Amino acid sequence: MAAGSSFGELFRITTWGESHGKAIGVVVDGCPAGLPLSGEEIQAYLDRRKPGQSRYASHRNESDAVEILSGTFEGMTTGTPISMIVRNTDQRSKDYSNIQDLFRPGHADFGYFEKYGIRDYRGGGRSSGRETIGRVAGGAVAAKLLESLGVTVRAYAKSIGTVSITSFDEEEIFRNPLCMPDADAASRASELVTRAMAEKNSLGGTIECVAKGMPAGFGDPVFRKLDAALAGAVMSIGAVKGVEIGDGFAVSRSTGADDNDGFIRKEDGTVTTGTNHAGGILGGISDGNTIILRAAVKPTPSIARPQNTVDTSGTPCGIEIHGRHDPVIVPRACVVVECMTALVLADAILCGASSRLDRLKRLLGR
Repeated sequence: MAAGSSFGELFRITTWGESHGKAIGVVVDGCPAGLPLSGEEIQAYLDRRKPGQSRYASHRNESDAVEILSGTFEGMTTGTPISMIVRNTDQRSKDYSNIQDLFRPGHADFGYFEKYGIRDYRGGGRSSGRETIGRVAGGAVAAKLLESLGVTVRAYAKSIGTVSITSFDEEEIFRNPLCMPDADAASRASELVTRAMAEKNSLGGTIECVAKGMPAGFGDPVFRKLDAALAGAVMSIGAVKGVEIGDGFAVSRSTGADDNDGFIRKEDGTVTTGTNHAGGILGGISDGNTIILRAAVKPTPSIARPQNTVDTSGTPCGIEIHGRHDPVIVPRACVVVECMTALVLADAILCGASSRLDRLKRLLGR
């Protein structure tokens, strides 16, 4: 039985490493040969999730510099496993020494201890948000593969706390530290986060991810639906507590007449729909529309105000969590959601390539 650190069928990643260990990394298997790929391209994705980039992120001073160890030659993928490593250089394990026997509220400490009988209390080990480095490095490869096939994926903060975007400017995502495509909303959200920080508290929010250019006909029916795979992938991110696709939970307040996406024929003869309430997926299979998903991200559980807990012997006690923590996880998690989405879509395309005989004949020139 797999131990939960591998993801994907044909395009498959296996991540490894702990928050305060020597390094974190990933092995990507199944990437086709001939894809141009450089460390700089991977680094661009990692730079979007690394700490210390704003007052709203952990001040852990990590460069998160990636090194590609295998799987490329002269700037091209070779079709063999791509192994990448990011070394930890700024661990401060002593920050956790006073809580090594305590279960932190909102963290995975208790579950890990019950499952394994031992846990890495230094930043949470594998349950730390730093674990997502491997996902992002692997997802960057998937995104490059998708780009070569005309598919693009972009995630951004749709809301932080009670502040939601009301306009959309893609360039604005990269101009403000909260990754919001609405400058006014970003300004109001900044005030909200600053207030939470002063109160030794934290905030959550919603990440929206859109994938454009995904052709119709990819994904599998019944138990391996494309939307189910996306939901599972994004829900596997530690801070995510809910996922919706298309109109999501709003469909429960809709009617069939309003929710159904009527089909139309475009001038070039291709079939599409006039609306996109389904979020680009019908029956678990892509319908050619933009894929839209949203992830609900919980407030950062590490807060410096007093909380109630118990120690490993079950004795009630108090806890205050100090150290370097994000007051809001959403901005740095955007690229993680983006990369998990890219991993699912890349895998779906590779798996779907063999679903029709005519595709196989074209591949073989028959």
